[in-house]
Amino acid sequence: METVWAARDVDFEARPGEFVCIHGASGSGKSTLLNLMAGLDLADSGEIRISGVDVTTANERQRAHLRLETVGVVFQDHNLIEEFTAVENVALPSEARGMPAEAARAEAADQLRRVGLEGLDNRLPRQLSGGQRQRVGIARALTGQRAVLLADEPTGALDSAATEGLFALIRALCDQGVTAVVCSHDRRCRDYADTRYEIIDGRLESRP
Repeated sequence: METVWAARDVDFEARPGEFVCIHGASGSGKSTLLNLMAGLDLADSGEIRISGVDVTTANERQRAHLRLETVGVVFQDHNLIEEFTAVENVALPSEARGMPAEAARAEAADQLRRVGLEGLDNRLPRQLSGGQRQRVGIARALTGQRAVLLADEPTGALDSAATEGLFALIRALCDQGVTAVVCSHDRRCRDYADTRYEIIDGRLESRP
């Protein structure tokens, strides 16, 4: 039986406020690497530390707590609840932390303004463009002052203008102190990043 390594010999560090772009073709290991960092998948060996927490030795409850408090994850399909408005979707993590609903909604509205969606609080996902839905996903990922943003192909379903806008938004968030690791097959991601890698067959190679 052939052994397939989805991610191997990966070694990198992201500093506070840094925008890291990991570029690679489909099947190169980008999603697996991001899922490992988020604690959604478990590594066979090695060590992954985020804000002092060793994700590789943490139990399921600890990994879930890390995602709730520190690490926000954004996927290509944004994973919004279609029956909830934008502000309701963004408020969910804060309500899950035990924040009263009214305070969670107020925080969510602030996050929507932060990502350029002021005035769209009560829109349902189907009433938003693809780029706007992804911005809602980013706003939700940053509630509770989460400092790390992991994004897996966030522009895969967006047109050129929306793609540029989303990468520019992530750049602006990093300038405010957020650490972002973005896995993308879109080379435009590299134009906005501080640090660039290419992933080939699960291995990271630094790129200028």
